[in-house]
This record gives sequence, C-alpha cells and structure tokens, in this order.
Amino acid sequence: MTWTVLQTRRFSRQYKKLHDNTATDVDSAVDEVRQNPEIGVRKRGDLAELRVFKFHSAGQLYLLGYTLDEEVYLIYLEAVGPHENFYRDLKRN
Repeated sequence: MTWTVLQTRRFSRQYKKLHDNTATDVDSAVDEVRQNPEIGVRKRGDLAELRVFKFHSAGQLYLLGYTLDEEVYLIYLEAVGPHENFYRDLKRN
C-alpha cells in the first residue's frame, strides 16, 4: 500500500520560506520518507509521536519532522528547518 503525504500549516509556511535549492532537497527527502516511513528516528518525551529524518542541504543539516497514521497510511509533514531551534519551535506551537 502506498502512503499519502499531507502538509500541516506550519510545514507549508516553513516550506515557502526556503530557497529553491533547499526546497528541492526537501522534496527528495519527502520522497524518501514516502517510500520508507520508518526511516525517521522516533523522538521521546513531549515529542513522542514525532519522527525526524535528517538530511543535508547547502552544507547545512536540515530536519524533516513528521507523524504517521498507520491505520489509513497517512504521513503528516509537521515541520522542516535547520537543526538550530528546531525542537524548541515545535514544542512552542
């Protein structure tokens, strides 16, 4: 069964602010996650539902945060951005 990908408002706002070459790298990271949703590392504590996939773009480490709904095969893209303050910003909202 194939997984469907949906974006949250937070993700779409962050995605719009990215440069074109970084947006292309995010697109390929989303494709990797779609092919193998278990590739991301599951977080603990407050963010226990979240999985994070790490990738490099323009010499910088970026994180793609997502959650899974395995009953209906949905991947919710929660956030994307550089490692700096990534988890703090997720907890804030």
